[in-house]
Amino acid sequence: MPSPLRPRAAVLTATALLLSSLMTGCSDDSGPANEDLPAQKLSWKDCPAPDASEGGGEAPSPLPGGAPWQCATMKAPLDWARPKGDTIELALIRARTSGSTSGRIGSLIFNFGGPGGSGVSTLPSFGADYATLRTRYDLVSFDPRGVGRSAGVRCEDDEQLDVHFQQDATPDDDAERAELLDTTRKFNAACAKHSKKMLPHVRTTDAARDLDLMRQVLGDDKLHYFGISYGTELGGVYAHLFPRKVGRAVFDAVVDPTQTPEQGSLGQARGFQLALDNYAEDCTSKAEGCPVGDTPQGVKDRISRLLEQLDARPIRGLFPRELTQSSATDGIAQALYSQDFWPYLTQGLDQAYEGDGTVLMLLADSMNGRNRNGEYSNLTAANLAINCSDAKARYTVANVEAKLPRFRAASPVFGDYMAWSMVDCTDWAVPGAAEHPDVRASGSAPILVVGNTGDPATPYGGARKMVGALGEGVGVELTYKGQGHGAYNSGNRCVLTAVNGYLLKGKVPAAGTVCT
Repeated sequence: MPSPLRPRAAVLTATALLLSSLMTGCSDDSGPANEDLPAQKLSWKDCPAPDASEGGGEAPSPLPGGAPWQCATMKAPLDWARPKGDTIELALIRARTSGSTSGRIGSLIFNFGGPGGSGVSTLPSFGADYATLRTRYDLVSFDPRGVGRSAGVRCEDDEQLDVHFQQDATPDDDAERAELLDTTRKFNAACAKHSKKMLPHVRTTDAARDLDLMRQVLGDDKLHYFGISYGTELGGVYAHLFPRKVGRAVFDAVVDPTQTPEQGSLGQARGFQLALDNYAEDCTSKAEGCPVGDTPQGVKDRISRLLEQLDARPIRGLFPRELTQSSATDGIAQALYSQDFWPYLTQGLDQAYEGDGTVLMLLADSMNGRNRNGEYSNLTAANLAINCSDAKARYTVANVEAKLPRFRAASPVFGDYMAWSMVDCTDWAVPGAAEHPDVRASGSAPILVVGNTGDPATPYGGARKMVGALGEGVGVELTYKGQGHGAYNSGNRCVLTAVNGYLLKGKVPAAGTVCT
């Protein structure tokens, strides 16, 4: 699932990138030291409406057939190094299986990525898509620690975030560079001020240990798991720490676990440029014509000119905000997450060329977790907190400037944007943990790893790298030749058959299977 998501830096990153030093040691199948936590009983109740930190909106509607969504909270240690110490509450959501008790396999836990996305608010949006899986599983998701109602990280308020996302994210001179760095420092300082207690405890290794506690509390001997985008990294870390507890697991829209943040950002610049190339080809191939250009190169050249013009002179957006170069880039990127969004990109570009930035700004707001009431979820704060706690690398202006030519070659549209995002963690209050996550999982059950050749946010090559990093006999690669972020929710029958066959029947598809 998409990262819906991002503060400037991290969000075109649907990658979490990089984990705790604890990951470099031996795998650990031991349960939590606090014996009371695995034995806790969850009090499932009707779900309330998501709160502002989860994105707001209405309480989830029942599934087709009337099955309700139920919510609960689970206690977990604040600090997994001190499991008998303070606890936090993690928000969970579930829909009970529609099948018979005798056919039930267990709970299927979803993480939709980000990092920083609320599973409690996201799972009901896709519940109908997982109806087949619900015939043998309870569908379960959660707000990971630091996200939404799970001790969510807080940084700047809504008004400050409006200003934050209007700033120039691709500085052209010393004054603009100084302004970018000052804005970044202020944001990071606000995170440290408001969330000092949580910041050291939001690493992906912490979330993986929460997953194993969740498995026990839900009563499952094995973790059955569906990870999407950053959720594949979380799943890989879980498999490393608890290989013998892995049940049936699927990774879709796969993060490359071997990359540094720089490599990940460069890969995403290429990925989003590829998606833009594909959009331009599609738009200009239509019989009715393409309103934003006559040729694929003409479409891309016109987008580049629009962004240059917005850098000098923003246009009307959603009052009182204007569409800036940065918010337009966010909007374009959001539309590339799914081929279903391409018509909105065409509409938004067509309007912007006439001086109206409404649609592109709506897309940018979706990317950044802002609802129509002007409230932001804590996506931006959680995304940065998890990424910066995981990633050991800290980049300087000199690092970025040295790499700009390579980023620009990778993407004329997204190159500068992704390169400058590397400074977002430079002044973070908590040191990063590792160069990259350890996902070695010797002894794990097979994990189905699904890569999409047209994925902008987690480029296709990451699937093969994940298979290699998991280790021999663990990762099973499946390729989908399609567009958008992820494969299962594309509706492709071949992908659905392979994934459902594994999760429901334990049938592992042949390694190297290709779906078109």
